[in-house]
Amino acid sequence: MVDNAPYLISNPPSGSSNVHRELWESKRIVDATLHPDTGIAIPAPFRMSGYVPFNGPVCVAMVASSSTPALLFWNWANQSQNALVNYFNRNASSDVTNEEIIKSYTIAVGAAMSVAFGLATFIKRSYDPATAQRMLRFVAFPASVAASSLNCYIVRSPEISTGVSLFDKDGKTVLEGDTSQVAAKKGVYATTASRALLPAPVYFLPPALMAAVSPIRRLTEKNPRLSVPITTFLLMISFGIGLPATIAVFPQISEIEVDKLEEKYQNLKDDQGKPIQRLYFNKGL
Repeated sequence: MVDNAPYLISNPPSGSSNVHRELWESKRIVDATLHPDTGIAIPAPFRMSGYVPFNGPVCVAMVASSSTPALLFWNWANQSQNALVNYFNRNASSDVTNEEIIKSYTIAVGAAMSVAFGLATFIKRSYDPATAQRMLRFVAFPASVAASSLNCYIVRSPEISTGVSLFDKDGKTVLEGDTSQVAAKKGVYATTASRALLPAPVYFLPPALMAAVSPIRRLTEKNPRLSVPITTFLLMISFGIGLPATIAVFPQISEIEVDKLEEKYQNLKDDQGKPIQRLYFNKGL
C-alpha cells in the first residue's frame, strides 16, 4: 500500500465510486510514511505517527523512575530514539555524514545523562531519603527538556552550514542547486523550540488530571494499585494530544520573506514576471 500510494495520488483511479476516499487514504499514508524530500519510507519507530506508541512507554518509565540507575537508563533510551527521530525527519536536501550522526548521538545522549545524573546526585545529597525519592520524579522533566532540545539542535545543526533548498508556492525549486543558510537556521531553531515544548503535556497533564478530576482521585485513593495503570493511560493520552499540538506550532512547510534571505533570492520573479515575495522550505519535524 505504501508503494502504491504516491502513484494513486499522481494517477487517480477512474470509474471508482470511492475515488475521493482512496485519494485521501493515499495522501495520509504518504504524509505519515514517506520523507517529503527523498520519498523514502521512514522506519515505523522513527515516524512522527509512530512516536507515541514507541516513545510513550519510555516516557512512562522516565516519569516512574525513582532511582539514579533507572533514571539514567531511561534517559539513554529516550534520547537514543529522539536522535533517530530527528535524523529521519530532518530536511534531507543537505547530506549528513556518518561521523556527524555518531557525534550528534554521543553529545546529545551524554548531555541528557549528565543533566539527569547531576540533578539526582544533588538531590540525594541535599535532602533526606524520603524527600529525595519524591523529588527525583521531577528530575525527568528538566532533563528531558534540556536534552531533547540539545539533541535536536545537534542532529540538525549541519543543515545550517550546508543550507536547505527553497521552493515557490507551486512547489517548484528555485535556484536549483543553491541553498539558503538563513532558512536552514530558521527551521532548526523552530524545530528545537518544538522539542522543548513537547515534554510539557506528558509531565504536567496527568498529575493535574489526577488531582482535579474527582472520580479519578477517589478511585486511586480507594484502590492504590490502580494508580500506576491510570497514570500510564493518562500519560499516553497526554502524549497523543501534546505531540500534534507542539508540532503544529511550527508547520513543517515553512515560509520566509525573500527580503530576509540571502541576496541571490532578492530579485526572483514568478512565471508571470511578478516579483516573488516569499519562498518556502521543508522545516522538518
